[in-house]
Amino acid sequence: MSTSVFTTFQLNEQLFGVDIRFIREINKQLDLSPVPHAPDYICGLINLRGQIVTVIDLKRRLGFENTSITNETHNLILKTDQEITNSFGADEVTEFAIPDKVGLLVDQIGDIVSVVTDTIALPPANVGKVDGQYLRGAVALPEGLLTILSMNAILKGAN
Repeated sequence: MSTSVFTTFQLNEQLFGVDIRFIREINKQLDLSPVPHAPDYICGLINLRGQIVTVIDLKRRLGFENTSITNETHNLILKTDQEITNSFGADEVTEFAIPDKVGLLVDQIGDIVSVVTDTIALPPANVGKVDGQYLRGAVALPEGLLTILSMNAILKGAN
């Protein structure tokens, strides 16, 4: 019985998750430099230990209003495709391919959850107001529905 592990987070009180293998780190650095003429879901750039990281307002990308920065707001810094290839092999990059460092701005960080892979349902047409193109699947947890995001769809055109 295989399992999948997800980093979970809240967006507008909904529980979302990203495969933990794609997360480089979680940080609270929110000192963003604006990017003129960028798409509306690009909220800015951060300097992460000397490396420039583009930060995507994940709520805005999914069609919600802009994220309000609070004490609970965090960045999920994603691994690049090269980091994933180095860690897990080339097969993993097909799920997630981005050459540059990217962060996802989220309302609140949740728990790390492990689920039996067979319990992950196909993505619905939508969850709340989120278009199904951004979804990879969903699974029922005791604390509610975990919506698993498709990083390829979210990052398409964002880098």
